[in-house]
Amino acid sequence: MSVLSVTGLSIRRGEVVLLENIHWRIQRGEHWAILGANGSGKTSLLSALTGYLAATSGEIELLGQRFGESDWRALRTRIGIVSSSLRQMMAETEPALDTVASGRYAIIDFWGEPNRADRAAALRILRQIECEHLADRPWGVLSQGERQRILIGRALMSRPALLILDEPCAGLDPVAREHFLQFVDRLGRQPNAPTLVLVTHHVEEIKPVFTHGLILREGRTLTSGPLKTVLTSKSLSQAFGSPVTLTRSGRNWRLSVPANRAVVV
Repeated sequence: MSVLSVTGLSIRRGEVVLLENIHWRIQRGEHWAILGANGSGKTSLLSALTGYLAATSGEIELLGQRFGESDWRALRTRIGIVSSSLRQMMAETEPALDTVASGRYAIIDFWGEPNRADRAAALRILRQIECEHLADRPWGVLSQGERQRILIGRALMSRPALLILDEPCAGLDPVAREHFLQFVDRLGRQPNAPTLVLVTHHVEEIKPVFTHGLILREGRTLTSGPLKTVLTSKSLSQAFGSPVTLTRSGRNWRLSVPANRAVVV
C-alpha cells in the first residue's frame, strides 16, 4: 500500500492556477525531497495535503484513505509538519518535554499538565531524537537547531505516517544546519521512522537517506522519481529558470550558479 497517492491534483482560484494535474505516489521505504523556485506550488501542495486548501479536481489518498471520503481532520493527524514558522509560536517558558507532549493534542502553548502516559511517550521520543537532556529546558533558551529537533519530536507524538520538513534549516547557521541534517539522516534510517518529505531550495540539504525527488515548476510537475534520475543540471536549470551546474562529491550535492556578468555601456 502506498503511503501517499496524489492523482490529477489541480487547484485554481479564479484565473490563477496554483497546481495543475499533479501526479505523485510515495511507497513505503521511500524518502522524498521537493524542490522548486518560489511560486512553483510547494506551499499549495503542502496545504492540500493537510486539508487546508481544497482541490479543484483530483484525489489525495493517505494510507489508502481518500480525502473527502474519510474524516480529513483525522487524516491530517497522520501527517506531521515541521516548519521554521512554528519556532516563533511556542511559549518561551514551556519545557521541551511539554512541547513534545503537546503534539498529542496538536495544541500550541499547552496549558495543561501532560499525564503520566504522555510524559512517558514524550521521554521516549526525546531519546529517539537525541534530546533527552533537554527535557526540562525552557523553549526560550534552546538553540535554533535544538528547537527544530524538539518540533520533530512534537510531530512524532501523533505517530505520523508522513513527516514533512518544510524548509527546516531556515535561520540556522552553517554548523547548526549540518548537525541538524545529519540528525535527519539518522532519523530516517531508524526502523520505525515515518516517511520523510523535505521541502527545500537547496540541494546541499538533501542527505543520502533521501531516495526520491519531486521538482515543481509553475504549479506543474517538472520531473519526479529516483534522485539519481531527477536531480540533474538540466532539470534544476529549468526549475529555477537559470543555467546551473549540479555536482556531487561523495555523499553531498552541490549547485553552482555562473556569474551574472553585467554589460557595461
